[in-house]
Amino acid sequence: MRKCCLGNAWPKDGILGGGDALEGIGRCEVCGAVGRIRCGRCRVTFYCDVDHQQADWGSIHEQICPLLVPIRTPLPFLPSEEERKRGAEQLEERKKQLTSLAQSRSQELVLDGKAAEAIPAALHALRFSTELYGPDSVQLVPAYLVLALASTGIGHLQEASKYLSQAEWIVLKTPDCSIAVQSKLQRGLGLLCVAKGNFEQALYHLANDIYLASSAFGLKSTEISGGYFHMANIFLHQDKMDIANSLYAEVTSIWHAFLLKSVQAQEQILKSQPEMSLLSQEREGSEGRMTRAQKAEAFQVLSAVLDIREQTLKQQPEETARVLHTLAMLHYLNMDFPRAHKVGLKALDLLKQLPQQESLETIDHLLKLINSSTK
Repeated sequence: MRKCCLGNAWPKDGILGGGDALEGIGRCEVCGAVGRIRCGRCRVTFYCDVDHQQADWGSIHEQICPLLVPIRTPLPFLPSEEERKRGAEQLEERKKQLTSLAQSRSQELVLDGKAAEAIPAALHALRFSTELYGPDSVQLVPAYLVLALASTGIGHLQEASKYLSQAEWIVLKTPDCSIAVQSKLQRGLGLLCVAKGNFEQALYHLANDIYLASSAFGLKSTEISGGYFHMANIFLHQDKMDIANSLYAEVTSIWHAFLLKSVQAQEQILKSQPEMSLLSQEREGSEGRMTRAQKAEAFQVLSAVLDIREQTLKQQPEETARVLHTLAMLHYLNMDFPRAHKVGLKALDLLKQLPQQESLETIDHLLKLINSSTK
């Protein structure tokens, strides 16, 4: 049995195994080969071997296992046209929900640095998008882009190039393709160039990413922060520290402003509904709340910037304190109050050592919010 590189999460109860060893029934969910093993739970999903079964489980299958049953079970005979139409509409809606879930999950895994684990989830997103919209639809581009990022992350650059070429071809043949999608394509092309060591071409694509994202979302939007961050990493690699530092500062400034508004919005909600805690608000959901993918990106970028700030020989304590404050707000919104308190205190202690202490009051207020949330 070959060793799979796609992931190693596995259900502790072993319910996937056991396995129905089925000759020639179905196709492997991960690679498309003949499926000889069937999931013991949903019984509608097949794999060529245990490694691919294991990879799919850790990536997405554990979350969507029961949801696949109505998708892959033939519809019963319905006598009336109205019932058949309703059944087809329900099937389409379920596929849309699964596509969204798989796309979000794959993005989150890539941003968490789990590129290999992201691939099965992204393949699900691509598969369902193709079934819903056809093989040439612009709706497939997000899945292709995540597959390219994940392939780049595990060093499969030829595969990444193929996925990006497919995404680029679809974008070029779609005149009304959104600027947001074009921006993400440019970032994917830029990161592939970085992986290949072609930094000048990478900067070209990342500059296009920033231009397009700023046109679609504004000059201070979080959507452009990733472009700045990856450009900064290139300049850091080239020992152009002044440029890198200015770009890292811009990344921090964007997330600081965004998270400050988010914290203030949360505070207003809690003031207007004092009986509602952050936890209950999270359960009920709230309009404008950060998505899991947004949080994953914010944690990835800000944690990296903090590491760079703390390791740089020429310390910039004001910028380091700003990153710490931003991370403390992010932990607070993520309801990790112990970590938010620890990081917030670190930011406060650092600011107290500086001659200018304009942000002390803001951080002190955040610490009070954190303390009140733990009572």
